[in-house]
Amino acid sequence: MRVTRPMLALSGAVAILALTGCGSGGKGEAAVPETVTGSLEHIAAEAKCKPNMQTDADTIRQALCKKGKEKYVLATFATDRGQREWLNGAKDYGGYYLVGRKWVAVGEEKTVMALQGTLGGTMEEGSEHMNPGGSHNSGDHKSGSHHG
Repeated sequence: MRVTRPMLALSGAVAILALTGCGSGGKGEAAVPETVTGSLEHIAAEAKCKPNMQTDADTIRQALCKKGKEKYVLATFATDRGQREWLNGAKDYGGYYLVGRKWVAVGEEKTVMALQGTLGGTMEEGSEHMNPGGSHNSGDHKSGSHHG
């Protein structure tokens, strides 16, 4: 069976939706607030984190935060493209990502899921967890629908 990237993306999205819907304990879907936006300091304040700055550059700002005993990384990006490029590289290492507009929180699954209740955003899971063999499938396969 040949697995294409769109199939992997779709199956990953389905798995993430299934994960985020489980265990809500409420009626229907778990309530996810509108996704926060703003500076790293603003997002950190919403998450009740005093950010310990690690990187403060024009393209990315990154800080360590604590939620109880758990630590997570909060990063903000100058551009949407920069964020997506960073995510694409980071996901090769696995992990759990809460993704907002020009920001990402990275940490343990339970920590990131708890943050989603405060910050909103979309859960994404790193390649290592979705595809134990890694995400290095051949991307050279093309669908036959675009010949001409």
